[in-house]
Amino acid sequence: MPRTTTMTVRLSGALSEFVSSNVSETGSYENVSEYIRDLIRRDKERVEQETFERLKAELTLAFAAPETAYTPLTAAEIIARNKA
Repeated sequence: MPRTTTMTVRLSGALSEFVSSNVSETGSYENVSEYIRDLIRRDKERVEQETFERLKAELTLAFAAPETAYTPLTAAEIIARNKA
């Protein structure tokens, strides 16, 4: 069963007004919680996309490298290197 966490956030001034404009009958969200959950989901997706793009760039470089750039390793050598 997923854990639910209650958090309190204090906003004032322009930030409070901005949230209020997005949470209303004319706004995109019915309540503040819905708005905050959507912001967190979007940020999570952004972080995951950035991670994927970094991995893709590393793989592109690896596949573009000449064969001479690679050094054969045994499984034991890989395990030892990763423990260091």
